Formats: sequence, structure tokens, C-alpha cells
Amino acid sequence: MKAPRRSKPATAAGSRERLLGAAKRLMAEAGYERISTAAIAREAGSSESQLVRYFASKSGLLEAIFDQSWASLNTRIAPLVAVAPTVREAMITILAAMIAAFERDPDLARLLLFEGRRVRGDSAEILLTQGFRDFATLLLRLIQRGQRDGSFSRALKPQAMTSALLGAAEGMMRDRLVAAQQNQPSPFREAHIRAVFSALVSGLGPD
Repeated sequence: MKAPRRSKPATAAGSRERLLGAAKRLMAEAGYERISTAAIAREAGSSESQLVRYFASKSGLLEAIFDQSWASLNTRIAPLVAVAPTVREAMITILAAMIAAFERDPDLARLLLFEGRRVRGDSAEILLTQGFRDFATLLLRLIQRGQRDGSFSRALKPQAMTSALLGAAEGMMRDRLVAAQQNQPSPFREAHIRAVFSALVSGLGPD
């Protein structure tokens, strides 16, 4: 009679991913401040020592969630932007990709939109991950390309345009999320977000 097969021990990668997934769920449901590292480790079937080993702290764990999420979004967006026939369509492609990512993963949407500018620890440093910086750089370079080919006004500073478009997109998606959390009807549909964003992009064109 064969001895029962023992289950393989969890790999380091598997434990790390479970911690990321548990942290994302719990922080999205209750908020970053209300969730302890002990609760995250327990939800993940892991330990606080493993959490500290992989991420150093709760702040490091949140940073890893953000960085992984933005990096994944960047990977999907880059080839779509490259084949877009115009800068304006590339901008709409970026917005559509953001909306689709948030629709697929509401927990991620809540974290990115409500915790995405969290101050790191007790310092005045804002938690902006490399993934987000890469995303903002992609948008900035697209705007600069639009200024070179005449799609956008050269009188406007590219960094200011990038900030305005990011803020508008995040603000509209955040308002929809707030309404959903309060069991209220959405103040506007996805089509309205696209229409407003398209109007903003068009409004940045040359006079």
C-alpha cells in the first residue's frame, strides 16, 4: 500500500502572492490604517515574520501592491499606445485601460484611488511607486509627442497637462466608486467619463 502523498510546502513566491492578495482585500475593505500586519498574515495563512521578510512593513506591502499593479497596467498599455493612429486615440486608450483594470479588480481600484497618495510612515514622503512614475512618464512622453506633431498646444507645459489629465481621470472614477460604496446610483456612466476625457484632450489642442 502506497504511503499518502504529502502536500508540497508553499513556495516563497506563493506565500508572497498570498500576502499581497490578502493585504489588498483587507485594506480595500477596511482601509489601510485599520488593518494590522497580524490580520494580513492570518488571512494569507502565513506569518508576520514572513510578511516582514518579504515587505519589511505594512507600508512596504502597500507599496508592493501599487508597484505590481501599475507595472501590470503599463505592460498592457504600452503596445496599445504604440499602435494608436493618433495621440488623441492613444490618450483614450490609456483611459479605457485604466477603467477596465478597475472594473476587473474593485479592490485594486479602491486602494489606488483612496490610498494611492498615502504619506510613507511618519515622514513627509509621498508613496509614489516606480510603477506609477513609469505610467506618468508614459503619459508625459505621449503629450510631448503630441506637441511635436501639432496635436497639443506648445504653449502649455507638458507636466501640467499630465497632472490635469491624471487628476481628471482619477477624480471621475473615484466619484463613481464613492457612490457604489454608499449604495448610491452612479453619478455618471463610463461613457460620460470617456466623453469628458475626450473633451479635455481635445481642449488641449493648439489654438
